[in-house]
Amino acid sequence: MNILLIGSGGREHALAWKMAQSPLVDVVHSTPGNPGMDEVGPCFDVGATDIENLEKLTLQIEPDLVVIGPEAPLAAGLADLLRARGFDVFGPGRDAAQLEASKSFSKGRMTAYGVPTAAYGEFTEAGLAKAFLRKMQAPYVLKADGLAGGKGVVIAETLDDADAAVDEMLGGQFGDASATLVIEEFMHGEEASVFVITDGEGAIYLPAAQDHKRVGDGDTGPNTGGMGAYAPAPVVTDEIMARVKAEIAEPMLHGMAKDGMPYQGVLYIGIMVTADGPKVVEFNARFGDPECQVLMKGLKGDIVPALLASATGGLKGNEAAFEALLELDQFEPTATVVMAMTGYPGSVEKGSVIKHVGKANDLPGVHVFHAGTDRNDLGMLTANGGRVLNVTASGSTLREAIERAYAGVDIIDWPEGFCRRDIGWRALERG
Repeated sequence: MNILLIGSGGREHALAWKMAQSPLVDVVHSTPGNPGMDEVGPCFDVGATDIENLEKLTLQIEPDLVVIGPEAPLAAGLADLLRARGFDVFGPGRDAAQLEASKSFSKGRMTAYGVPTAAYGEFTEAGLAKAFLRKMQAPYVLKADGLAGGKGVVIAETLDDADAAVDEMLGGQFGDASATLVIEEFMHGEEASVFVITDGEGAIYLPAAQDHKRVGDGDTGPNTGGMGAYAPAPVVTDEIMARVKAEIAEPMLHGMAKDGMPYQGVLYIGIMVTADGPKVVEFNARFGDPECQVLMKGLKGDIVPALLASATGGLKGNEAAFEALLELDQFEPTATVVMAMTGYPGSVEKGSVIKHVGKANDLPGVHVFHAGTDRNDLGMLTANGGRVLNVTASGSTLREAIERAYAGVDIIDWPEGFCRRDIGWRALERG
């Protein structure tokens, strides 16, 4: 098979790395890719949101499968466009991708299908939003309706802070993404992520993962795109997973199909495990980043057949066969630590040199995925974004995986970078 992968981050590097291991695959093309992906297969210089030129590139390459990594091209309808051209595409169409692209759409679908989630209201006027806040209790959860790079959520501890957030968000803090504001009740519990590969009818459930959103140790500081992750997440017991399937995934997939928006791709279900069971925090229309990195590293089997079946149909009734190809029962505990540029999630200065990534890759069980890297004129690896490297490791236990990941972090020479030092702490506390 000839595969075209769209995207340039750590998630896409992990997908390229995993797909290239499949005996079904001859070559994985990536665009725009990154220096790590360039070692897997050829990269092209077409941006992930350059829809016109992505169409031209796809017609030029004629891939057997197109895998769309990030959310923006999905929200722009790239999957629909390429399917209309006759290509098999892993990723939902524009209508189904609204589950991530619009928080108000997503909450409306959950309400319509009876899926458990937090009570909410949606607003375009500050006065009405502030009046709604006064009917709720602290802390307050405010979300930009549209795509905001994983940063469009504010958890305000006081009413004054919530009022200020309303003014900032509706005032254009996240551009058009926060022209509409969703305010939710705060759900108490522990978060986790469940990933469902689906063709709209059949579904394969990957091991649950847990992300670390806050920038600082102890879950302090502002929200980020994710500072680390691990899988499997012990908070998602067999009982909780069964409830996620029966109460969340199945009603959503059935409802979307019935309403003419069948979902093909991976459905990311962000859940809060509350005293009343799992409730939806959010849906995403793609693999999580950095959760994808731990899933690809921990999976022993071949993921390509499942991706292809998602794109072409045939999962329903055959889930066990695809799960066997994935070797889900052999999943190895895995953790990833995000190395970010000092200043993240605020403004960062690009161009600092990173050394010894190769040495980290030589450590037992370790693989470093590139998230925001480039090469300078001398060919040296440099930082080119906020989240720069995903130092990922597997082990016989989660503790060993975490220790191996931090050993990889410590061997990398990059004074301008930083990371959290407590990835996996909830699972380790459980023993």
